[in-house]
Amino acid sequence: MQQGFFKRTGRVLGITAVAASMALVSACGGSSGSSSKAGGAGNPNAVLTVDNESGGLWTCSFNPFNSGVSFLSMGDIYEPLMFVDSLQNDKTTPWLATAYTWGNDNKQLTFTIRDGVKWSDGTAMTAADVLFTFNELKKFPALDLNSVWSVLSSVTQSGSDKIVFNFKTAATPYFYYIADQIPIIPQHIWSSIKDPVSYTDANPVGTGLYVVKPCTPQNITLKPNTYYWQPGLPKVKTVDYPAFTSNDAANNYLATGQAQWGAQFIPNIQKYYLDKSKDFNSWEPPITQVAMFPNEKDPLLSNVTVRKALAYATDRASASSIGEGGQEPPGSQLGIVTQTYPDWVDPKAQAANDYTYNPQKADQLLQSIGAVKGSNGIYSLNGKPLSFTIINNGGYSDWVAALQTVAQGMKAAGIQLNVDNLSANDYNTKLLNGQFQLAYYAETGGPAPYYELRQWLYSTNSAPIGQPAATNYERFDDPSVDALFNQYAATSDQTTQKAIVGQLEQVMLNQVPIIPVTEAAAWYQYDTKDFTGWVTQQNDYAVPSVWQLPDWGQVLMHLSPK
Repeated sequence: MQQGFFKRTGRVLGITAVAASMALVSACGGSSGSSSKAGGAGNPNAVLTVDNESGGLWTCSFNPFNSGVSFLSMGDIYEPLMFVDSLQNDKTTPWLATAYTWGNDNKQLTFTIRDGVKWSDGTAMTAADVLFTFNELKKFPALDLNSVWSVLSSVTQSGSDKIVFNFKTAATPYFYYIADQIPIIPQHIWSSIKDPVSYTDANPVGTGLYVVKPCTPQNITLKPNTYYWQPGLPKVKTVDYPAFTSNDAANNYLATGQAQWGAQFIPNIQKYYLDKSKDFNSWEPPITQVAMFPNEKDPLLSNVTVRKALAYATDRASASSIGEGGQEPPGSQLGIVTQTYPDWVDPKAQAANDYTYNPQKADQLLQSIGAVKGSNGIYSLNGKPLSFTIINNGGYSDWVAALQTVAQGMKAAGIQLNVDNLSANDYNTKLLNGQFQLAYYAETGGPAPYYELRQWLYSTNSAPIGQPAATNYERFDDPSVDALFNQYAATSDQTTQKAIVGQLEQVMLNQVPIIPVTEAAAWYQYDTKDFTGWVTQQNDYAVPSVWQLPDWGQVLMHLSPK
């Protein structure tokens, strides 16, 4: 199957003055996939089995502010104020809020909170819960994964149903973070939690479609929330989420029809999966990039010339063709998914981008700073060999294969790359705490290139070594770059925003804080035999990957047994 691509207009989020209350996405019904209707022939109690290879067993932690497990509870259990569809030009749909209004020159944002919503324990959800949620982020900065309090000056309640956000400057891009990316939590439960940062939240109480009944290391079972506020939902009465430690086992589950919703790389997908059944389908829109994160606190990797040499020594084309079977295009050192966001590529930066695989260029750079090649063919700098270890999630067979190819290509440039394929839990701990020389990872991005670049480079998102970072795992810190992100957030003029992104592209070329390797496909496989309502390329109502939060909650709203 050919890679499916989409284009976005790059429209700035949140500029519209008023978003009127409207029907939820789920109320529109799911018409994609099969034409069979819920309640017709088939099994109305069919179990939906999710197939998302994570590389480890479940810890049964559902804390929505823990970036290692939040994908399990954000969207299905905990819900945000609004849903922003990145595939439909950032279309905004009400969720726990029914409307929003910008004011004071885009420095004030007011949400009207939905009435009649209950938590899964039967307690009413109110605007006070929303206010409590954002105050918790301020009180415990480690929960503020998107650093919204770096631009907020206050959050207050107005009347019984309105929450008012005041910003230090105009901040339209932060609508996405505040409306779509922050789960609302129950004050009557979380107010008694002394350390919400380390809270496991084993029995989460949310407003969403499902509750956990039960969780084991091998499988998470989701059952309907009997207090769910949208009548008739969910239509799928049981969701099973098995833990897979390798792609091979997970892919076999899909290919044999034991799972209906997949989200991982399948080599030779046409023969291995799609040809097995007329009901098997796949679509993989690229949304971010898989990249190498050089730890900027490492004595050697803190040297920008060493990082540039690494970038020239990275064989992106082979990583794409061999590691990803051609299903993910080579990445760009500009930091832009160029086929998805062509309008955001700055011509000057594009002209300066010569980061193709070039071992000779890497040699020249290393020799220019006094590096000496040893008898083993590996350079040393100031007596330290350029031998680096890169941590990787060993359960991702495509990442394993891609890094093997990258390591082979680096040898020709006199650089040793040792791949450490770890279990998911060990990998996540080391990644978040900065306990690595290099790390292989893909961020979640957002509805414009700004969001992935901000995850990579905004210093407020990072943390000291040994403490978990929300993003910016490489610990990049440049006040002038932070200023660019702040300038972007303070304007609603797209021409100005594109010019700022162009400057960030130059930062990617000149400082090489991150080394993109391939474009990251939103892996998505789906089986239409027993369920209808799937995301399709023609009905792209959400990013369809299971791990995309809170989008997978929207998919669960649409799905119905045939």
